[in-house]
Amino acid sequence: MRLPQARLDQVLDRFHEVEARMGAATDGAEIVRLSKEHAELKPVADAVQGLARARAEMADLEAMTADPEMAAMAQDELQLLNDALPGLERDVALLLAPRDADENASAVLEVRAGTGGDEAALFAGDLFRMYSRYASTRGWRIELDSATEGDAGGYKEIIATVTGEGVFGRLKFESGVHRVQRVPTTEAGGRIHTSAATVAVLPEVEDVEIEILDKDIRIDTFRASGSGGQHVNKTDSAVRITHIPTGIVATSSEKSQHVNRDKAMRNLRVRLYDMQRQAKDLARADSRKSQVGSGDRSERIRTYNFPQGRVTDHRIGLTLHSLPQVLEGDIDPLLNALIAEDQAARLADLEAEFG
Repeated sequence: MRLPQARLDQVLDRFHEVEARMGAATDGAEIVRLSKEHAELKPVADAVQGLARARAEMADLEAMTADPEMAAMAQDELQLLNDALPGLERDVALLLAPRDADENASAVLEVRAGTGGDEAALFAGDLFRMYSRYASTRGWRIELDSATEGDAGGYKEIIATVTGEGVFGRLKFESGVHRVQRVPTTEAGGRIHTSAATVAVLPEVEDVEIEILDKDIRIDTFRASGSGGQHVNKTDSAVRITHIPTGIVATSSEKSQHVNRDKAMRNLRVRLYDMQRQAKDLARADSRKSQVGSGDRSERIRTYNFPQGRVTDHRIGLTLHSLPQVLEGDIDPLLNALIAEDQAARLADLEAEFG
């Protein structure tokens, strides 16, 4: 893809403008805003400058090929640059392509048992454990917001906040219906059952302004269910907040009612923001032939087949015969393939824009 020089110059001009304004700014809020924009623009500006240097060096080497004494050496170096140039241009194009504004955000992770009764709750527990182990390998922190346990183990529903750099950018592709095929421990005849759980990954963005009017919410307190023993919530400290216009419900079931109210309000804001995101995602999907990370959470995205030890992602047709490793948190092979597919779609959009 031959990137228009005007677009590259525009990036560098804006980067230098932000740097100059940072040096002159005295207002704290403006400094924070400019610093954030500078951090976002710097990788793009560095890549654009690297591409410019490579192109300039190629022009110099092409001129040197006319010199009989330098021609052989210049030709060798020119070939190396010719081989490297497409990769440099692709890196710049990816940085210029429209990207998710919430890419680096932390996220709220929700896993719910679907069809399949007790087996679905056990599978929801397996999925949450998988994500917890993956988060641990990346140095992310998981904070439990609320959980309703299944009668035979696992979870009917579990909601947690995953905090760290780039959480949403990697986990957003997990939203959807996950299906499991295996023989339940309660199945005496050895028959394979199919169950499902739904996963939702919502960006948690600190500076989003979502107006919530007091008249639009109903706040209820209740006694949270727990795993028994010292974990049982003996007071009505759990909080449920219902947003009346949309019907969205947010809960938190820690021991402190004050903490729970704050958490539930934060999660309500996340859900209202996510509702806006889904509308935008669906609008974008209508104009794109393939949308890996669409806003459709009802789509069956993946099957975990225990008898054959395989995992299949239906969106990209990828099958891995490494089910035990995946359930232990080794999901990067899946996520990397999904991210690559999304990058290809974004590059196609950019190419269509440049004609």
